[in-house]
Amino acid sequence: MGNASDREQKHIVSSENGGTGAEEAVEHDETVWDVVVVGAGPAGASAAYAAAVAGRQVLLLEKAELPRYKTCGGGIIGPSRDSLPPGFELPLRERVHAVTFTLNGRLTRTRRSKKTLFGLINRPEFDALLVEHAQKAGATLRTGVTVSRVEQHGPAVPDRRTVAVVTSDGETVLARAVVGADGSASRIGAHVGVKLDQVDLGLEAEIPVPDPVAEDWAGRVLIDWGPMPGSYGWVFPKGKTLTVGVISARGEGAATKRYLEDFIARLGLAGFEPEISSGHLTRCRSDDSPLSRGRVLVCGDAAGLLEPWTREGISFALRSGRLAGEWAVRISEAHDAVDARRQALNYAFAIKAGLGVEMGVGRRLLSAFERRPGIFHAAITGLRPAWRAFADITRGATTLAGLVRTSAVARRAMETLDRRAASRG
Repeated sequence: MGNASDREQKHIVSSENGGTGAEEAVEHDETVWDVVVVGAGPAGASAAYAAAVAGRQVLLLEKAELPRYKTCGGGIIGPSRDSLPPGFELPLRERVHAVTFTLNGRLTRTRRSKKTLFGLINRPEFDALLVEHAQKAGATLRTGVTVSRVEQHGPAVPDRRTVAVVTSDGETVLARAVVGADGSASRIGAHVGVKLDQVDLGLEAEIPVPDPVAEDWAGRVLIDWGPMPGSYGWVFPKGKTLTVGVISARGEGAATKRYLEDFIARLGLAGFEPEISSGHLTRCRSDDSPLSRGRVLVCGDAAGLLEPWTREGISFALRSGRLAGEWAVRISEAHDAVDARRQALNYAFAIKAGLGVEMGVGRRLLSAFERRPGIFHAAITGLRPAWRAFADITRGATTLAGLVRTSAVARRAMETLDRRAASRG
């Protein structure tokens, strides 16, 4: 995977050639990709698939070799499932039918469902399958490639319809449109000027357990509303391995680490050696953060797109990636900056009208949850409508935004939470 094929090589112009390589690219259109996608996670693979299935020449660049590990709970809720390519078979490790809720280890209550609530996957195999679908649709994959920057002006750029993607080893890849899906520490996001207003630290351990322990967790997850404002922990079973993690605001590193240690200990899992221990920063965009610059779009974590309360990101990655791929196709066809800008604005509108509204509701929930986690725990464990809403959202029957828009009860509940949060603010 790490070596480019002959077909790929002719699409790459070495930056050491200076103007000569750029001039050659102008003379031979086949040396310019329609769409280059940076990052082969769920967002990038979805973008590459959407552009490739439209019949465009697509190059997908990934700095790691695949499959690779990612810090992630691996929950696949309804909106994620509904955003997968046709024919995609989820590599589920568990189907969840029950959720145990605790409030910092206390007030344990388990809610059960006859129907599957959501599924659990391991990210390495899930991401690799998404990339395979993009390749089957016609996208070309190159792994082991680190992108250092993109340029839309200067000697590496042959004309105003072209973007130069510069790699760390000096290669320049030319494209009519670029999609940045290179994660929360995105180089492409920096180029676009992505602005953030929420950064959180997630810590996670993959803990192999013996059969009796695995059987006790089969089909059931645990969610613990944590000790720091806005924090929570989770246990997601995947066969003979438990994914155990916590998340809290960045800047509380020592307290977050202590929360994870205490969480594991009170679950009776401290005696088992983690196979993997990892950490990851999640970043939410501000409302006025740009989603494009010129012929460059960003999606998924690179754009700061995730649900602020739960920090769920897979569904946001899949949905924004698909939209980015579709609009990148239109940008690649744009013959001038005005038309490219129009298509980029259409992409931003599509994101804000859907995922942006969901993020707005998530921010309101997080604000209330930070101040009154006990109310959330009491509602979801004791009130049937709250549990039904949780189940409907995880299954994909609705979204946070859809629930607030269509349910008078949900709207009144949100207004009450807003007032109580404000009164304690």
